[in-house]
Amino acid sequence: MDRRENLLKAFATVLALLCLGGSTLAQVRTEVAASPFSPAPYRVGERLTYNVSFSNFPTAAHVELLVAGRGQFYGRDGVELHAHVETIGVVQAALYSINNDYITHVDPSTGLPYRAQQVIREATRTDNLTLDFNASGDATARAPAAPQTPGALAGSYDFLSAIYRLRALPLTQGATYSFPVQNGTTLYHAELKVTGSELVKTNVGSSMTFVTEVRVRDNKEADDYRVRIYFTGDERHLPVLLTARHRAGEIRLELASAETVTEPASLVQSPANPLSPTPPGIPLPPAATPGAPSAINPNARPSTPRVPAAGAEALPVLPFAPGEQLNFNFFLGPNPQPIGTASFQVRARAKYFNRDGLLLSAVMQTTGAGLRLFPVNDQLSSYVDARSLLPFRTELNLQEGQRRARWVVSADQNGGNALFDDGTRVEIPVATHDLVSVFYALRSFDLSPQKRNAVSLLVNKRPRLLYITTLRQATLALAGQQIPAVELSLITDDPTGDRFQLRLWVSTDKRRLPLRLTAQTPLGPIRADLAIIPTALH
Repeated sequence: MDRRENLLKAFATVLALLCLGGSTLAQVRTEVAASPFSPAPYRVGERLTYNVSFSNFPTAAHVELLVAGRGQFYGRDGVELHAHVETIGVVQAALYSINNDYITHVDPSTGLPYRAQQVIREATRTDNLTLDFNASGDATARAPAAPQTPGALAGSYDFLSAIYRLRALPLTQGATYSFPVQNGTTLYHAELKVTGSELVKTNVGSSMTFVTEVRVRDNKEADDYRVRIYFTGDERHLPVLLTARHRAGEIRLELASAETVTEPASLVQSPANPLSPTPPGIPLPPAATPGAPSAINPNARPSTPRVPAAGAEALPVLPFAPGEQLNFNFFLGPNPQPIGTASFQVRARAKYFNRDGLLLSAVMQTTGAGLRLFPVNDQLSSYVDARSLLPFRTELNLQEGQRRARWVVSADQNGGNALFDDGTRVEIPVATHDLVSVFYALRSFDLSPQKRNAVSLLVNKRPRLLYITTLRQATLALAGQQIPAVELSLITDDPTGDRFQLRLWVSTDKRRLPLRLTAQTPLGPIRADLAIIPTALH
């Protein structure tokens, strides 16, 4: 196993270990099972979203935790907990792809799990596992399609139930709490020690926190990560920051949003197989890789957006919804082999940098012959206002040939300026888009024939006007199908604004799917086609 693979395995391991618990070897330990139990962290409807940074990657992954329901599950009273862990951007495309989902049912009076299910999608591997805890409990109604592992050690936790049980502790200063954590067939002897207090600032505000150290006895590899968890001092004990050390750089999970419901939630009863494509309370994003076919029907109605937390404004009707992923293949001239791929995805609505928004992400890279012609590996993230789709933060990590550039841009749409992380301040017109947000915004424009729309676009630290003109209605042949579309020209106010002859075809149905983009380049004509599974069009 080479050094790179070791690093990637370590990154995947830490994402799980950050959700465990532990401490330095202490003279006095208290078993978690014998410690006081607070029900406050198990409030139905609570959703916590984390941004994960790793080494020099400011946005390497996202983690989401959800208290999905309280009711009868598998013949006994329980609380249903969900988690989703997913690498994104360059880390997902070029380093290590993780897209895992977890569902655990716990006893509402003790926090002990009695059933845990995992869908593990890592690189080319997909596993569906079920683990029964505390075998003396009435854990029935097994999912027959899921491979079963032997029953877990009585009194042990899986990583998801451990997170919430730690939050339910009193977290007394100087106290050490020990408990067993089982992940698959591996048992960790974890300890959590409360070492002090510290003021922590995150996107959701400033909090005085309990500082805790995580150690794992009899497992040097896990223990060497020196995990720290910072819990708020209120009864909910929100984990607002989690850190771990690695020789390649620090790993940080920082709370990006915390959603709760203001009214008591009704009881939620899971189906017999809660890991169906749409389990209650949490959407499971598709496991797709850049360039892979998208199971998308251009003639379908737009999917229903996720219901926001109580008190949040409903999103306007948009032709897309959180979870949508569009994959494109690039072709040079008549060559039938792709020279590159692009993947666009709409992430969940949440509080990002203390703003109600959506995260729009794009990854573009050359492959095969294209990689030899001109290496490209670009990652773009656009945090946009949930209602206007205007960006308030843009992150760019560009690798094109010998050129390397990393920018973070904070846009004040009302104040009319954009601040780059190198200190450059650029005046911009109100309602200025970035390269990703405009890709989604134009799908909501009036695209009637001969209609001309103009938007301000920030490119290379300069605002430009982008004119989007509907040229004609057309029927586009794509993936063996004839799809009604409109052809658009994309021209900037630059004197040579049409030198690339950019043309975009957008479907005329309610989803306004971008189907094809063409351009003239020094290398020849380039075409990007939406990857569609042909049978999905019927």
